[in-house]
Amino acid sequence: MVTVPRRGLIALAAAALLGTAACGGTQAPPAAAPSSADPSASASAAGPWTWTDDRGKEISLPKRPERVVAQAGSAAALWDFGVRPVAVFGPHRLKDGGRDPEVGEVDISTVETIGNVWGEFNVEKYISVQPELLVAGMYIKDSLWYVPDESKEAIEAVAPTLGVALGGKKLTEVIGRYADLAAALGADPRAAPVVEAKTRFETASAQLKELAAARPGLKVMVITATPESMYVAYLPDHPDLAYFAELGLGLVSPAAATESEGGFWEVLSWENADKYEADVILVDARAQSMKVEEMAKKPTWNDLPAVKAGQVYPWRAAERYSYLGYAKVMEELKTNLESAKDDVVG
Repeated sequence: MVTVPRRGLIALAAAALLGTAACGGTQAPPAAAPSSADPSASASAAGPWTWTDDRGKEISLPKRPERVVAQAGSAAALWDFGVRPVAVFGPHRLKDGGRDPEVGEVDISTVETIGNVWGEFNVEKYISVQPELLVAGMYIKDSLWYVPDESKEAIEAVAPTLGVALGGKKLTEVIGRYADLAAALGADPRAAPVVEAKTRFETASAQLKELAAARPGLKVMVITATPESMYVAYLPDHPDLAYFAELGLGLVSPAAATESEGGFWEVLSWENADKYEADVILVDARAQSMKVEEMAKKPTWNDLPAVKAGQVYPWRAAERYSYLGYAKVMEELKTNLESAKDDVVG
């Protein structure tokens, strides 16, 4: 069985692009008062530091951690809120040496590489960066994203680990959780870039809501794919898609996810790719996912009305959970949908 994002596209991830170790590392910015929205954390620069993560695990340290190692998505979110991890793991470096979109605005020349693909985590390198805290999201309950099971005990013996729940949560809740964590780690929640990003997010949300109200007949399907199957996103398990639906966007919604795949998707054979009607298809844009040009080799894909109409656009499936990240996503989505016809299917 191949599990797929957000649970991993493990088979395809094995072919993802390897990275090389980057030099150096930076510490978190100067201390700031923690956000009052989260009473579970304390952020004193000198005194004890505590945080209760989304596994219910209480982390207690003698002082606020400064040497943070984070999975790429978490690193990207924390970076936007002002925290500077010393090392990252998970997709962050492309084959040409460029920055993988999954790591957002993180300056990959200033962070160490612990691993770049699914299943890769260099424990020796992790020890060498002297981490004080590891942060990762969790799409599966109590399972840290991109932390290999076989290395879990060794990793947790080095420094405390902190999980942020992603699956089944509201988009704004997840973003808020990263904002609170960043504040607890010493970032300033009132910094101009953070305030500006939140305003931009709110504006983009309002504009997408306005577009959805003006285009009530527009049907949008969100997919990822492998050579064997097409996966239609099950909205409740994807915070971003659930949020877009909340704003009124007409997203195709399977009645249930395919249980054998662990949720997140309804799995269709390519022969049944036409199960749902859609004017627009959003396709997983990650580097390790099946490309549209590869799907074009499937006759049933080419027969889909949205494909015939040329209304296939990217879905930023691994966007970081920050106001800046999702402001950009919604701005792009609005631009694409503005020009889309809503009479492709009845």
